This record gives sequence, structure tokens and C-alpha cells, in this order.
Amino acid sequence: MNMNKEIQGIVEIGSKPIVERKATATGVLHLQETTKQAIVEKMVKKGDVLEASTIAAIQAVKETPRIIPHCHPIPLEGCKVDWTWEGTSLRCTVHVSAHYKTGIEMEAMTGVSAGLLCVLDMIKSYEKDEQGQYPHASITDIHIVEKRKG
Repeated sequence: MNMNKEIQGIVEIGSKPIVERKATATGVLHLQETTKQAIVEKMVKKGDVLEASTIAAIQAVKETPRIIPHCHPIPLEGCKVDWTWEGTSLRCTVHVSAHYKTGIEMEAMTGVSAGLLCVLDMIKSYEKDEQGQYPHASITDIHIVEKRKG
């Protein structure tokens, strides 16, 4: 049996033109009512949840090539993070823009993921049950809302 396998590197984009790129991704963190109230009333001991999680999302967008091996470093021009409540669920939406040779949807998805994970990390004590589990908290529906080129 031949075990030789060609390992692919980063995709060659040198000959592609630089064009405007935009991407939006979103995802949801499902929480209990008491957790929502703690966030809204800024009672979480670790600090302002949405402020810290916005910073986490932006940092993740900028660090995407370090996290996702095949992503190119992209000179980002804009990043906006939106938070909205849907009942007791918290939606994070990340908008990213750049002029470059390849898409930026992975940056938007990485930003959403890190933003929601930061929220979860900050509110774990509110969601934990008697057995130390998180039966109500879950991150769902992370997806690319839109990707535009040109």
C-alpha cells in the first residue's frame, strides 16, 4: 500500500485581481432568562459581557489566518459586530470588509464563533446546573449570511 500523499499548501492567489470583498456571518447563543438579565443589567462579575465579547470577535477576525491554517492574511479594512436579543437567545452578527484577492467569509465566521464563546465563558456560572453541566446553553446556527465580491 502506497502511503505517499501530496500535502496541499495555501492556494495560489497571486494572479487574482484585488477587488472589494464583504462578508457577514451570524450565530446564536441560547441562554436562560436569569442569564439574559445578568447580561442586560451588567451584573456579570467578569465585566461587561457584550463589550468584552465584541473585542474577542474583532481579535478573532484579525487572527483568522493563525487559527484556520489555509486562510490567507488579509488586509482588513472594516469589522462591525452587532448583538441582538431574540427572546433569551443572543445573536452575534459580524460584518467584515476588505479589498483583496480572496474572500473574507472565514474571518466573519471566526469572529462570530469567538464572540459567542467569549459570552459563554463570561456567563458560565449562571448557566451551570447542580452537576456542573450546561443543559440550557448552546451555540447554534453559525453560518454565512452574505458574501460579496466586487
